[in-house]
Amino acid sequence: MAKTHFSLIAQDRIVYEDDVDMVILPGSSGVFAALSKHAPLMATLQPGEILVRKEGEEDRYFAVGGGFAEVRPDEVIVLARSAESAEEIDIQRAEEAMRRAQEYLASPEKDRDLERRLAMEAALRRSLARMKVARKRADVRARGVERGPLPPQREEERE
Repeated sequence: MAKTHFSLIAQDRIVYEDDVDMVILPGSSGVFAALSKHAPLMATLQPGEILVRKEGEEDRYFAVGGGFAEVRPDEVIVLARSAESAEEIDIQRAEEAMRRAQEYLASPEKDRDLERRLAMEAALRRSLARMKVARKRADVRARGVERGPLPPQREEERE
């Protein structure tokens, strides 16, 4: 299968960079997959999960706190507000952030400060994404499942 170069860049570091078979991204308009020879595309990303698939290797999961993706026929670049691999996520820290955000959003204070309420809503979405990725990684390890199937090759790749 043809490869595409994938770069996941957070504000403070390059989180991941490699040649991969497929990247699944949480687009603001819906989840989408980018493969080699993908049509050029710019997309905003919402907080969520990025899945990186590479033949012969275990799937890699990343939590992303929103950002932008540029997809080219031979490259995918993600500029993320925040990003971390499943292995880096501290579940207790993510749960604490989620709890703080939920408490604030349930309080009467939320109606007094719109900017803080929006920040807490964003923090809640990021925490939920981080917990989903960390738990998925734990579930995959527990079941011993390393990866799902790759999509079938396109006609032009077989030639």
